[in-house]
Amino acid sequence: MFNKLFFLAIIIGVPLSVAGNLLHWPEAIMFIVYCLTIVALAAYMGRATESLAIHSGPRIGGLLNATFGNAVELIISIFALKAGYVSIVLASLTGSVLGNLLLVGGLSFFIGGLRFKRQKFNVHDARHNSALLMFGVVVAFVFPEIFAMDLNEGEALTLSIWVSCILIGLYLAALFFKLVTHRGVYSSEGGDEEAHEEEAEWTGKKALIILALATAAVAYVSEALVHTFETVGEQFGWSEVFIGVIIVAIVGNAAEHASAIIMAYKDKMDIAVEIAVGSTLQIAMFVAPVLVLLSLIFPTPMALVFTVPELVAMVLAVLLTNTIANDGDTNWFEGATLLAAYFIMGVGFYLL
Repeated sequence: MFNKLFFLAIIIGVPLSVAGNLLHWPEAIMFIVYCLTIVALAAYMGRATESLAIHSGPRIGGLLNATFGNAVELIISIFALKAGYVSIVLASLTGSVLGNLLLVGGLSFFIGGLRFKRQKFNVHDARHNSALLMFGVVVAFVFPEIFAMDLNEGEALTLSIWVSCILIGLYLAALFFKLVTHRGVYSSEGGDEEAHEEEAEWTGKKALIILALATAAVAYVSEALVHTFETVGEQFGWSEVFIGVIIVAIVGNAAEHASAIIMAYKDKMDIAVEIAVGSTLQIAMFVAPVLVLLSLIFPTPMALVFTVPELVAMVLAVLLTNTIANDGDTNWFEGATLLAAYFIMGVGFYLL
């Protein structure tokens, strides 16, 4: 059903997006069209990546999933940086961390917990990811913020570049650890490991063509979406921070979010948790640093310095998630707790 809806959204949404952009239709209406179209395209990018991953084997497949997991948000952020919306990009990174950990994690635990009283997942992966979350969000994001108080703008940017390079290096090391040196070492403790071979939905050639076309379409629609931010913010009374934290973050990750919730409903919690936490790690340790480095080619470079509310929200989200997920099992009430935290933070950012 979802696949048919996404296909319909692409068939209608892409031509409407092109026509609306060329003919300058009302930006508030086109903002909605662009968002829905990007969500549908992201779903097809995910399906194509999954098919390629199965054809390529576990190691290359894991690398493909890690590379394209947040491709949509990366594309949107690049065009936002090009347009000078640095605050929206930083806010969208914050929103992705909050959305993945609190919204997606919360919905997965809650919906899965309504069907199963207790759900288990790999406790070793959970603890490994907890340590990386503490480093990637708490250490790497808090550190530049504290030092930026005593640095000028240029020095803060230099610090951000160094931090970004170190983050990318550690992220690549984490992939090497998980996909090469320790692949399968802890799998015996997982709650839903599957023994059978997966079958790819599409052939490798078809998946590659769909991925290329969907990525090109996302790039076009994303550029058009970015140009509506100012008008939409004025008409709806949304600040740039709210647009980034809530709107851009949800649009960029919606298809992936849906996958995590479906996996939780099927009691495949290892996959659900990996999507929620793994995507957060990719945002913190790969997407954010890459955006810092790419911003150097644009007129307004981006330092890895968040506002205090953004920083506090991310740190609290990491601490709460680690506390709840560190024991390797969950239930619907723990999901409700994560959701409550997300809604509290959402209201706060709306009022900023």
